[in-house]
Amino acid sequence: MAQIKICGITNEEDALCAARCGAAALGFIFYPPSPRYITPAAALPIIRRLPAGIATVGVFVNEAAAEVRRIAGFCNLDFIQLHGDESVEYCRNFAPEMIIKSVELKNEDDLRHAARYSAAAILVDSRVAGLYGGTGRKADWDLALSIKKFKPLILSGGLNIENVKEAMEKVAPQALDINSGVEIKPGKKDHRKLEQIFAVVREVRQQQNNMPLIFTKRKI
Repeated sequence: MAQIKICGITNEEDALCAARCGAAALGFIFYPPSPRYITPAAALPIIRRLPAGIATVGVFVNEAAAEVRRIAGFCNLDFIQLHGDESVEYCRNFAPEMIIKSVELKNEDDLRHAARYSAAAILVDSRVAGLYGGTGRKADWDLALSIKKFKPLILSGGLNIENVKEAMEKVAPQALDINSGVEIKPGKKDHRKLEQIFAVVREVRQQQNNMPLIFTKRKI
């Protein structure tokens, strides 16, 4: 069944609402230019208040490997999501089971490049005008389908209450990454939209076969 990661968490209220709704993972964006940026010091107390079983994901964009490791250790992150232009070689600085690599797919060459990453999952997103995510634009679902041939797939890119059912039925990803589609404004979630989108996903999940889980708590 498809898991849900709610990304762009900036406050405890939104984090606990997403957890109550059934989120498997929450994403914290450690990329200062993002309107959803949160400092590690601000993220830590939120992470400590999360219910047991909620996986935590740190989102980084073209950050120095040493700084990624420092923040991951400080916040005790379960996953490291590399959402920039990180190379295959760069990703080898980290344990593959902790890595989620974000890619934009425009053609078959992009698929072949994505297959080279050693990662727990590939996240397919869309980019607009130099923005690395949170754009509200739909990813290429047809190309995203091909990711499942070689890696677990997390589908992102403009998912919302209007299209999430179609996304699950057409792509059947192992997980969904939802951000702007459940916001009042960047960094602030709409709790009613969260409840609605989880209700839709639960309805579709009951019709789909079980799939391997991506988001699990890291064993320390």
